[in-house]
Order: sequence, then structure tokens, then C-alpha cells
Amino acid sequence: MSALQTFPVQTPAQLSVHIKSLRKARGLTQAALGQRIGVKQVRVAAIENDPGSVSLDQLMQVLHALDARLLLADTTRYALPAPSSPPPAQSPSADW
Repeated sequence: MSALQTFPVQTPAQLSVHIKSLRKARGLTQAALGQRIGVKQVRVAAIENDPGSVSLDQLMQVLHALDARLLLADTTRYALPAPSSPPPAQSPSADW
């Protein structure tokens, strides 16, 4: 059994790269992906080039057609603690 491969996405540009990569990894052309979700090739090209402008519903259709899923991560729960300031330097005592 293989492990779930995840791809952190924080920007539309990163999502664009992942959608294109997944499509190509599945051996699909833009036209073939469009057939799976009921749109023309030009719409798939537009989704890949600017995924930030696509509706969530259509994004979910694209991901489903690519056998991919959207996962949300609560980053506050797993975030690294903020670095603390170093303790102040101790001055030498007078009885040195």
C-alpha cells in the first residue's frame, strides 16, 4: 500500500502547477480532462492558467476527474512555536 502523497498549496500559481502535473501524470490532454468534466479544452486551459478564478465546485470536479482530493490542514495546531528571546546575559557578581 502506498502512502498518500500530499502537495502543500498556498497560492493559485502553486495550484496551477499541481493541476497541470496531475493531468499529465494521468496521461490526459486538456481536451480529455475537459470531456471528463463536461467543458471544452479552452476552459481547462483557463482553469490551469488561473485556478484562482474558478469556482470551488468546478475545482472539485477537476480534482475528482484527476483522482485527487482537497485536504485542509489546521496549521495553527501544527505550527512551530514562535522563537523565544534568549535569556538576558547574567552580569558577573561583585564577589568574583
